Amino acid sequence: MEIILKEDVIGLGYKHDIVNVKSGYGRNYLIPQGKGVIASESAKKMLAEELKQKAKKLEKIKNDAQAVADKLDGVALTIEAKVSAQGTIYGSVNNVMIADELSKLGFDIDRKLITIKDVKTVGEHKATVRLHKEVSVVIPVTVIPDGPIATPAPAAAPAPAVEEEPEAVAEAEVLAAIDEAPLQEA
Repeated sequence: MEIILKEDVIGLGYKHDIVNVKSGYGRNYLIPQGKGVIASESAKKMLAEELKQKAKKLEKIKNDAQAVADKLDGVALTIEAKVSAQGTIYGSVNNVMIADELSKLGFDIDRKLITIKDVKTVGEHKATVRLHKEVSVVIPVTVIPDGPIATPAPAAAPAPAVEEEPEAVAEAEVLAAIDEAPLQEA
């Protein structure tokens, strides 16, 4: 089923895109929620006319997104996270944390526009910010431990051999000889 999107739908498409979806998804979710309409011939003609009229506005939106992308181009983020002894993060670094770090730098980016794979280790990672359907920026994200990494306690070293006293050695030999001697019946 072809649907014309009336607004951006994450994971599906952007406003004014014509997308193919399963019938149930289109009829039961997109159309009742007002996120799309059936792409009939008349709807496609109306979309073409609307796009022609809005071309200048859409160009301005794209240029604004490109300006934000140019500002974000040199940005690199460093995020502190609690880390185990093996270097894995308790939890994960996600798009909400990245949006918070960007807001600290003065960028008001919606967390839904940021995509990052599961970050569960310390090191270098990449996050993608999709500002427009044609404009996206890759931001390097460095995850560092929050404080020192807890190292596991070293294994206990074996205690040095203690020299036994001669009396203890003699007593041990007597006990061993008694254990080895056959039992006599009386």
